[in-house]
Amino acid sequence: MLSVKVSPKFQVVIPKEIRESLDVSPGQLMQVIAYENRIEFIPEKDISELEGFLKGINTTFERDDDRI
Repeated sequence: MLSVKVSPKFQVVIPKEIRESLDVSPGQLMQVIAYENRIEFIPEKDISELEGFLKGINTTFERDDDRI
């Protein structure tokens, strides 16, 4: 687990190891969520980057009678 320090301006630096593993770039937008007793940063992706990410997903499953 990595630790970061909050600056006097309430800023934090995302460690290089995390930035590289999530492909975070300067100026990228992040969603910030307070969840239970923690803060979560979720990198926003351009919609074009999501194209095809569900390719090959299995869609054969039983549906309830009241569902299309």
